[in-house]
Amino acid sequence: MAQLTAPTTPPSAAPTPDVSRLAGRSRTLEVAVLLSSVRPGRLAPTVGAWFTDQAAGRDDLRLTLVDPASTPLDHPGADPADPGVAVARADLGERLAAADAFIVITPEYNHSYPAALKHILDSYRREWFAKPVGFVSYGGMSGGLRAVEHLRGVFAELHSVGVRDGVSLHGVQAADFAAGGRVAADPQVAVAARALLDQLAWWGRALRDAREIEPYAA
Repeated sequence: MAQLTAPTTPPSAAPTPDVSRLAGRSRTLEVAVLLSSVRPGRLAPTVGAWFTDQAAGRDDLRLTLVDPASTPLDHPGADPADPGVAVARADLGERLAAADAFIVITPEYNHSYPAALKHILDSYRREWFAKPVGFVSYGGMSGGLRAVEHLRGVFAELHSVGVRDGVSLHGVQAADFAAGGRVAADPQVAVAARALLDQLAWWGRALRDAREIEPYAA
């Protein structure tokens, strides 16, 4: 009977990561806060402003709102020859590429998330790679959780890392975010927001350093 022999050539060693690139890196992460809804009368700007306030005083995160309603982004019915659309798309792409992490502010529409957000997600690719994403949802009794469950699968396909903990706001309206309002005065909501930001910061630093040492391949 013939005998099988193991190959004598050792496998090639993986290249040693160059960690020297990390020297002097700023601790602060750039976080793009994406508003999902573009409907008239939407609550998204109120929720987004409230959440960015939760990061006030932190030196590890710098949150910037990204509002698709204020930008003439392309959509299925847009004229691809319109120079304004091309400029807006390129500008948003640069903002997404520069971000170290993302927060998605989303309502729940028909058990899922808004079409405007889906269009943005599908319009870019490498801008999402190897970056963490956290979720702040709002809605009726479900608090937008079904929208978040759909988004987790989409972001996984985009090679992003979903943060486990999130913030879910149930049956809210604008007055709840004002001083003394139901959301603004709830210590448990503040605890949930802090947990999300802490996890986002950890993953953001870890993945930023990893991308710097070795570019992500997909």
